[in-house]
Amino acid sequence: MNNKTRWAIKIGLLLMLVMLYFLVEPLQTFIKRIVFLFSMVDVTAIKGYILSFGIWGPIVSFLLMVFQSLAAPLPAFLITFANAALFGWIKGAALSWTSAMAGAVLCFFIARFYGREIVEKLTSKLAVESVDNFFKKYGKYAVLIARLLPFVSFDVVSYAAGLTPISFWEFFWATGIGQLPATLIYSYVGDMLVGSIKTLVFGLLILFSFSILVFLLKKVFQEKKEFNQEESAEIIKNN
Repeated sequence: MNNKTRWAIKIGLLLMLVMLYFLVEPLQTFIKRIVFLFSMVDVTAIKGYILSFGIWGPIVSFLLMVFQSLAAPLPAFLITFANAALFGWIKGAALSWTSAMAGAVLCFFIARFYGREIVEKLTSKLAVESVDNFFKKYGKYAVLIARLLPFVSFDVVSYAAGLTPISFWEFFWATGIGQLPATLIYSYVGDMLVGSIKTLVFGLLILFSFSILVFLLKKVFQEKKEFNQEESAEIIKNN
């Protein structure tokens, strides 16, 4: 496929999406309603919306999670809490994790297909630049570390990863493993555990995440140290 054909496909897809939004009024109304629901930051409202679809609720929840991934930075934890409350922590966690993975994969391929300019429009230039620095600092471990840090945007990392040379499977497994502890924590908190049991499980999962994070950071700094030593030895050798 030559560059002209590739660009024609890219522009054509974007135009089709824009036309669908502006010409199909029910779709426009639906998207505005979803954004409004998320802006309320109200788990009860999200639960009520999912419940209104009856047996189609899990599918709607799945699509909501994918939508929030694309429309960063809408809060994903609202859906995770709602899923746990509606379907129980095990099924809720499974639904939240798989839908978050689907959203992450979609963001990754959008970035890889359209490039930096579109990613910056979908998120923001500042957000992408901040994640760029994160990737430069932590290298191949960046995705896994980012998934373990609650203050690093899940969606922006997914987009940014698509702009790097990281392979899809490296991204996929790092996202899956890194996202699991947070999904379990939110699901436990959002469902049936109360009192000391909730505190115990919450604490254990945080400890698990923190342990992985410490191990990864140690690994990163060790590899950087070895690289610097090799670089210094090479310079001395050449001189």
